[in-house]
This record gives sequence, C-alpha cells and structure tokens, in this order.
Amino acid sequence: MDFTGDCAANAQISHLKLKVLSNIAEIIGRALNLDQTLEQILEILSAELSMNRATITLKHGDTPELSILASHGLSEEERLRGVYRFNEGVTGLIFSTAKPFAVPDVSKEPLFLNKTKARTIQKEGIAFIGVPITVRDETVGVLSVDRLFGSDVSFEEDFQFLTVLATLVAQLISLNDEVEAREKHLWRANRSLKRDLSTKCASFFRIGHSLAMTDVQRLIKKVAATEATVLLLGESGTGKTLAAQIIHELSPRARAPFIQVNSAALPDSLLESELFGHEKGAFTGADDRRLGRVEEADGGTLFLDEIGELSLTIQVKLLRFLQDREFERLGSTKTRKVDARIIAATNKDLERAVSDGTFREDLYYRLNVFPIQIPPLRERNEDVPALVNFFAAKLSRKYKCNLEFTREAADALQGYSWPGNVRELENLMERLAIMWEGQTIGLAAVLPYIGIKQVPPSVEHYSEQITRPAVSLRDLERRRVIQALENNRWIQTKAAKELGITMRQIGYKIRKLGLVDLVKERRAVQQ
Repeated sequence: MDFTGDCAANAQISHLKLKVLSNIAEIIGRALNLDQTLEQILEILSAELSMNRATITLKHGDTPELSILASHGLSEEERLRGVYRFNEGVTGLIFSTAKPFAVPDVSKEPLFLNKTKARTIQKEGIAFIGVPITVRDETVGVLSVDRLFGSDVSFEEDFQFLTVLATLVAQLISLNDEVEAREKHLWRANRSLKRDLSTKCASFFRIGHSLAMTDVQRLIKKVAATEATVLLLGESGTGKTLAAQIIHELSPRARAPFIQVNSAALPDSLLESELFGHEKGAFTGADDRRLGRVEEADGGTLFLDEIGELSLTIQVKLLRFLQDREFERLGSTKTRKVDARIIAATNKDLERAVSDGTFREDLYYRLNVFPIQIPPLRERNEDVPALVNFFAAKLSRKYKCNLEFTREAADALQGYSWPGNVRELENLMERLAIMWEGQTIGLAAVLPYIGIKQVPPSVEHYSEQITRPAVSLRDLERRRVIQALENNRWIQTKAAKELGITMRQIGYKIRKLGLVDLVKERRAVQQ
C-alpha cells in the first residue's frame, strides 16, 4: 500500500477543508442577505471540493414541511420540487432524528426519493450525505451534498466536515432571525411612535403660547432640519423627551429609527453593553451576540436621556463615539461605524458638573452644540389653561367623562407653582378624571392636590367661601412680587433675581397682577 500517497492525499483534503471553512467564515462576517450568502457558501464548496447538487433545506414557516432555501447545481424548477414532510425520505429522516445519514448508492436506497429529479439515478453511481442544521438545540433544517471525495475518504470524515459547516450555517440563520425580529420590532415601534408623535407634535406647537415656549418651538423648527447635536436642558417633567421626538420627526431622518437610552437606568457594566452591544461570551450571561442601541440608531436619531448621570468611565467611551461615530462591541476588536444623529437631555447644570469634575469638559462641548432650554411650567403659567383643556379633552375620550372646572379651580391651577411641571399636571388631570363623579370640578376638589390639605368635608359648605382662597392665591403672589421690588428699590432685574425668575417673567407678572402703574410711580419716586 502507498501510505505516503494516502497521507499526502489526506493532507491535501484537510488543507482544502480549512481553506473552504476560512472562506465561508469571511463571507458570513459580511453577510447582509441570508439567501445570497447561503448560495455563495454552496458555490465555494463546489469550486473548491468539486461538490455537486448541494442543498440547504429549512423548515417552511409554521407548516410541517421542509423546502430548499439555497442550492448549487440545481435549476430553479428542480429546487422548487424539493419539498419534504418532516419524516419524508432521507431529508425528512435526518431532520426528524437530528442525526447525520449517508447513502452509499442512491439507486439502492428506497428512502432516497429524488424529488428534485436532478439526478439520473440509474446511470450515475451517486453517494448522498446529509447532516442536521441545529439552532439553540432545535433542528431547523438539513445540509445535504453528493459525495464530496472519492471512496478513499470515509463517511465519518464527511460527517465531521459537514457538521462544522452546518454549525456555521446555523449561526448565520440565528443571526438573520435575530436581525429580522429586531427590525420588525423597531418597525412596529417606529410606526406606533410616529402615530402618537403626530398628535403630540401638533399639540406641542398648538398649546405653547407663552413667550418662553414660542422661543423653544422656533429653535426646534430651526435645528430639526440640520445634523447638529442638540442638548435639551430643563427640569424633570418639562417635556424634553417629547421635544427630542419632535426634532427627529421634523428632521430628514424621520423615516429612520428614534432610539432612546436612559443613562441613569442602568449601572456602568450594563450601560456599555446597552449602548454598544456585545459578542457572545463577552461577559458572564452574554449567551448570544447583541446589537447595541447605537447600531439600532444607524441612519436615525440616538436620544441620550439623563446624560448628566453618566460615570466618567462611560463618558470617555461616549466621547470617542461622538467624535468619530466609531465603537467596538464588548468582546470584539472590530471597529464599527454608524451614522446617527445625537440628541442629549439632562436636568443637571452641566457647567457646574464640569467645574466639580463630575462631567468631562470635552464631552460637554461635544454635546453643547445647539442647547435648548425647556422652561418649567411655573415660568409659563399662561400655558396652564391650554394644557388643562388639552388633557381634559384627551382624558374625556379615555375615561368617558367630561372634565370641567369652575373659574376658582382654574385660577388655583394656574396660580400653582407645579414643581413636577407638565408631568405633574397631566398626572393630576388623570387622577381627577378617575376620581371625580360630579359635573364640574370646584376649588375644594383641586386644593388638596396643590398643597392645601384642610378642605371642608362638603363642597356645598365650602362654596360660600370659594372665592376668598382663589383671590388670596393671587393676592399672595402680588404681595410677593411687590415685596421683591421694594427690597430692590423697584429695579426689576434685581427683583427677578431675588424671585429666581427671568426679566421676561417678572415683566409678565407685573402686567398680569396689574402693577404696571405702581412700578412706574415708585420708580419715578426713586429717581
């Protein structure tokens, strides 16, 4: 026997196998289309190993059938004939048992059905071999080929090689299923978001009549059409998330995903994976590859909420992404690049955080390209009646109720400082919609929710006194403004600073509270 020749032949075959697996792994690494990639894999096997009539047969949806998804060496007509029940023929046997199976001579095997009619069984001496394709311990299909090598190569060698190849194919199928599921989820979420956002967007511009909100609306419209990074500033509950959604909706990226990440919701160890994704085995519990939110936002908008809560460690990684739009998944050294617009939001004073050393100065300047300050509700209380009407109409449809307020109750709502901002107002309106059983909501029903707890037991008993508390709220605000002006020699800029409001806001209060003539008179005396 020529052992030297046999060894050389085996070495050559092993080299070919490794070359084929290497080429296939490279194709899978840049796979975009499952069907085309599988066809390419089978084409490589044919070119390198002289393989004929290779097929990848997979479960057909929810039906109890297998059909050929990819093939090489079969015509389209032959491929379409390759449909099998789960227990039909050799292919069905391999699928149902999840074990490899070899047929030394297909002309002598009753189980070999030749459904594709691609083989001339009586004229050709053909050996057939197939292995199961398994994803997460579930058999999803069969990889089958005509005999790869000559009779000097055992079926066991064929089994080993094809099993490795089937594992690669299974990984590709699994990844494709994951991407498809995520795309469907994002498509549904995006469609739902756009429906809701169209209504919210219209209401956002319709009910913001104050000077402060008019400025915000103007800035949003101006920046939306650009690619500039936006930094939304303001207290919790002012509507920063809605503003970010509206910027996206009005931008050229509106048809692409809007992806939101709450920077304060996760610890560092999970936040990095949430943002940039991870490879299988990157850390304990990373059982599968996972795309990060950054990749999901490719082509669209990435909204980073509560950006001021990021640790310095994550800030470094985020800075690099903001500079180059490049990143690596956890557990990978491959650099990836995405095209995503950045909108960030915070209720923190980032300039102070920079001074305190808790926020990187370079990251702050990267984010602070186009800042928009969303004013708190107490600084635009002229918008409260419109907001009340908007939420009343919305909740009337939801709870089948009619929310109407007495003049005194409406004045009390407008005079309240709303520390929780628009979110607090919306929550109060929903609470009233659920609890209130009368026709009109009076002052007695409202006061407990705005910090006044001592409410008489009956609305009827309180109705005689209802005007005095409403007037006292206005008088209280009037006396507070007058006191601040007196403390500062009727200089409005200094009085505004004492009250913690802006010049525009104190001007509005002076007009609203009927103090214009008083201010002119006192200023004249001071001069």
